[in-house]
Amino acid sequence: MGSSGSHATVIPDGDSIRRETGFSQASLLRLYHRFRALDRNKKGYLSRMDLQQIGALAVNPLGDRIIDSFFPDGSQRVDFSGFVRVLAHFRPVDEEEAGIRDPKQPEPLNSRMNKLRFAFQLYDLDRDGKISRHEMLQVLRLMVGVQVTEEQLESIADRTVQEADEDGDGAVSFLEFTKVRMPLGTLRVQTGWEGSGNQVQCRAERGALREWGEGLWGRGRAWGRKSEV
Repeated sequence: MGSSGSHATVIPDGDSIRRETGFSQASLLRLYHRFRALDRNKKGYLSRMDLQQIGALAVNPLGDRIIDSFFPDGSQRVDFSGFVRVLAHFRPVDEEEAGIRDPKQPEPLNSRMNKLRFAFQLYDLDRDGKISRHEMLQVLRLMVGVQVTEEQLESIADRTVQEADEDGDGAVSFLEFTKVRMPLGTLRVQTGWEGSGNQVQCRAERGALREWGEGLWGRGRAWGRKSEV
């Protein structure tokens, strides 16, 4: 049986992708096999339809928005390097590695700030760099569903935007977003639903993103404790 290193050579630009994403050789090889399995027609790239084959995305309330993140600027295909760059945001953070990082080097894709950027674009549907009340309400509807009434959801959206909106423009910029985020990059939502202080959205988004990651890596591997920012 050959070593994993011999198999890794079949990955196009494997060394550069590994350096950019921080994935180990074994993880990269596993993801390459996953990519090829999703690419059933052997096109060399994935379409939106290919990604919809992932069961965890099909049932994820944020599934369509996560799929959108693989196709920036309206593109219709993603190659392996683009596929892995998105997944790198879900790689657990190594605190020791982060502490010794050369500041002259690019910020790791799985850094706290890049995780926040990834979460932000799940809310910012029109890509205008701000989260409006309407966009916040859309995410709440997806994440919380029928657990609360529409009136309660609107109240949560209003309070969340008001809490984050420092410049008074009625929306949440990325900078404002970073200041009020909870673990896994979720906006803190204080509500009276079922008692004071319930973080409804935090629980919902944490579960949805973890389930999606586990659909790719296997249970317990996508969101390690170190990855919670």
